[in-house]
Amino acid sequence: MPPIEITDPDDPRIADYRALTDVALRTAFEPPHGLFIAEGELVLRRAVRAGYALRSVLVDAKRVDQVDTIAPDAPLYAAAPAVLEAITGFHVHRGVLGSVHRPAPSTSAEVLAAATRILILEDVNTHTNIGAIFRSAAGLGMDAILLSPSCADPLYRRSVRVSMGEVFAVPYARLDPWPDALDQVRAAGFTLLALTPDPGAVSLRDLGADRRNRPALLLGAEGPGLSGKALTAADARVRIPMHRGVDSLNVATAAAVACYELAAH
Repeated sequence: MPPIEITDPDDPRIADYRALTDVALRTAFEPPHGLFIAEGELVLRRAVRAGYALRSVLVDAKRVDQVDTIAPDAPLYAAAPAVLEAITGFHVHRGVLGSVHRPAPSTSAEVLAAATRILILEDVNTHTNIGAIFRSAAGLGMDAILLSPSCADPLYRRSVRVSMGEVFAVPYARLDPWPDALDQVRAAGFTLLALTPDPGAVSLRDLGADRRNRPALLLGAEGPGLSGKALTAADARVRIPMHRGVDSLNVATAAAVACYELAAH
């Protein structure tokens, strides 16, 4: 389609892109309207390759030529940088945004049936951490991610951007009710491994082969870590050996280290 020029930030045709920095508003708006926002040409192309359908594309008018082949059947809106900023609430320095149809959510049973190594996140509600964990999971050989009901949305714009589009590659589902549904994971043949800084936990380096076979690695939120109930539900508590008095790592960094260690064997 030829580009459609947008000069009015209140144009109803670009309602999907308004106030992108307002987390509460976007969280309330996007899932009920069946959409999410992808930022950047690379991420948008990955979404299309993964089979996601675009509702529309909104770009800096100077970048029309570089994106007109992403989804030729979707409306392509073009605007000057000042108009883009007025619409979205921030300077769109990548110059490319896409409104993407949100897929129907998978069930935890579907995800478990197709996986042999998984991550389980509890209360991880920072979008950048969610995105970074998905990228590590994809790159380091994990098959899927399960999220407690309170975790942040993996398809929120910042999660998608930080993951570099790997949220499209890693299957995921909500695990509910929490934490009772952890029993479903164990029943599916997984060993629940709770990652904790507790010095009494087993070092990941020393984890036996029997517990590496079908691991389900539990990680908690930045700061508080896993809840007592989640720790109690685990089959084993594991830790990353630390030095120089540092007690723990950022949850996304810890996930990457642990995924690498589990994949190495």
